[in-house]
Amino acid sequence: MNASVATALPTAPASANAVLLPRVSIHAFCEDQTTAQLLRDAGADRRLARALVTVQMGGVHTACGSYESTPSPSLIIVESLLGAGEMLIDLERLSLVCEPETKVLVIGHINDVLLYRELMRRGVSDYLVAPFTAEEMASSIVGVFAAEPAPPPGRVMAFIGAKGGAGSSTLSHNVGWALAENLGTVSVIADLDLAFGTAGLNFNQDPPQGAAQALAADHLDEVTAEKLLSKCSDRLSLLGATADLALPVDIAADAAMRLIEVLSRSAANVVLDLPRHWGFWLRQLLIHADEVIITAEPELADLRNTKNLVDVLTEHRSKDRPALLVLNKVNVPRRPEISPRDFAGAVGISPTAVIDFDPALFGVAANNGLMIGEVSRKAKPAEQFRALAGMLARKASTPTQEEGFLSPILSRLTRKRSAG
Repeated sequence: MNASVATALPTAPASANAVLLPRVSIHAFCEDQTTAQLLRDAGADRRLARALVTVQMGGVHTACGSYESTPSPSLIIVESLLGAGEMLIDLERLSLVCEPETKVLVIGHINDVLLYRELMRRGVSDYLVAPFTAEEMASSIVGVFAAEPAPPPGRVMAFIGAKGGAGSSTLSHNVGWALAENLGTVSVIADLDLAFGTAGLNFNQDPPQGAAQALAADHLDEVTAEKLLSKCSDRLSLLGATADLALPVDIAADAAMRLIEVLSRSAANVVLDLPRHWGFWLRQLLIHADEVIITAEPELADLRNTKNLVDVLTEHRSKDRPALLVLNKVNVPRRPEISPRDFAGAVGISPTAVIDFDPALFGVAANNGLMIGEVSRKAKPAEQFRALAGMLARKASTPTQEEGFLSPILSRLTRKRSAG
């Protein structure tokens, strides 16, 4: 006689309610409508507030068909009404279309400790026996990720203009959007121009709170920061500036560094839209950012300021990639301009992108709260923003993955890799 699984299944730790999952994708495939509703209810749990949970009917067979040509998510939840032997065969089929790093949580209707042990031996993350509550489901999902080492922090990309009006904010917003929507990476844009920031306007958002409140928080953590973010899409969030002139614009360097540290733990990319109010805090952010992007117009004042910025950054970022230069608003009619070649020769770095003056295209986008890629995907600036996003989102060497779902099978088979 099979022993009961009740005493073998791990229980959620008492501290589980304090855990906030990172921005992971979770796909659930259910055989029973009651299970599907419980999973939807679990997706509303505050611990899963940042996770993207989708629930559909169909079980393992539907899951197998879903990943024939598309990458599998961070976690797949599958429900099976079958017996132990048939269930294992189905899960082997699923392993053939899954990424090695994808985790699997199985919902079954057999309370069997031997089946549970076999699933664990094969690398399944957890086995939950119906019936269960939405809270138990959420705790199980949290438990799947709780044993993982902390993910590496997101890349911090600091955008600054060589002169007011150079277009650094527009560049940062469009590149941040491209990182999220074109490259499919979770990204946050932080507008740190507290008095005059335009990120809210450019994304058609009106956040009642934002960067100023985050910087003023006594004990800023991920939960607090999450409450201050405005969601622009499933992958893009905005920490806007409320443009309140009654707020002080002086920022403490330690508060700024703490904010960036917290944001980088919850997103793959953190795009900083920086003001030109030069100060110690701004200097520190530029020095410690993973990437610095200077936006300049082809004029003398921009050239001088760019040279000064490059000199400071070269001195303090000797082991980092040099700052990137974007020449913006090039070829303005009847305006004398410094050629990109001469500009590069004077500042010591070649432009990564040269963006032509196009007031009609950028004006339509700005007036409608849209990004250039939304107005015209084929426009040359949209292509340049995508290319710059790809350059900035370069990945470090991927660490060796822990054994995952059905690892004995996966280790013997060639896997398709994520298109991203």
